Amino acid sequence: MRRALVGCLALSLSAPPIGVFLMLRRMSLMSEAMSHAILPGAAAGFLVAGLSLPAMTLGGLVAGLVVALLAGLVTRTTALREDASLAAFYLISLAAGVLLVSLRGSQIDLLHILFGTVLALDDGALLLLGAISTLTLFALAVLYRPLVMECVDPLFLRTVSRAGGRAHYAFLGLVVVNLVAGFQALGTLLAVGLMLLPAITARFWARGLGGLIASAMLIGVMASVGGLVLSYHLGLPSGPAIVLVAGLLYLVSMLAGPQGGLLRRLVRTRHLEA
Repeated sequence: MRRALVGCLALSLSAPPIGVFLMLRRMSLMSEAMSHAILPGAAAGFLVAGLSLPAMTLGGLVAGLVVALLAGLVTRTTALREDASLAAFYLISLAAGVLLVSLRGSQIDLLHILFGTVLALDDGALLLLGAISTLTLFALAVLYRPLVMECVDPLFLRTVSRAGGRAHYAFLGLVVVNLVAGFQALGTLLAVGLMLLPAITARFWARGLGGLIASAMLIGVMASVGGLVLSYHLGLPSGPAIVLVAGLLYLVSMLAGPQGGLLRRLVRTRHLEA
């Protein structure tokens, strides 16, 4: 449980800020597609070395980066938009990954890859999660300005600087490495949960970008701690419990959040009278 807590806290510091930028760029569903894109690489690592953390991590990282680069290349060289190209690669990757695991593994192995085992994190996995979290925070600090400009006015960024394309591909790389980190703890199907749900929930509590990022990190930490505590006391699977707590925080925020929550919209404010 202690190792699971440390690993989930590392994810809570790196994945939610990525989710904030995905939300602002209207690419939220792209992360879901990318989470399945790492499945063939993880499955290939499983075929070569079994349930080996280094092999499956390396395979997932390579597969995710290849799919991200191919999707970006197809978008920039054909008439397809990025969401359509990602959807195509997502379906191909998901089918190929399940097929590869089924060739050698059992249903238990498939469930392990799809849903993760956060309570089985070892020292190597924790070092990997910590390194990815540190890399992500430093990279976001460097790419902060071009990422913000691309969210606000990508056409203006292209006219005044050539950094937009490089920042875009670097950002896709950060998405992939964080999904690989989440795959170690939550599996390929749930890895995106700790990335997107805190970011979406933060929208009901903050307006500025700095507030969104800080709120998303805090919500991610709350979901990780709450999910692990519930799983320990109630005997629930830890990964789904973490994502469900994040979902519960989203529902509460949607109702009571000060920035556009339902209750705030229903309460009529009194206008000043002369």
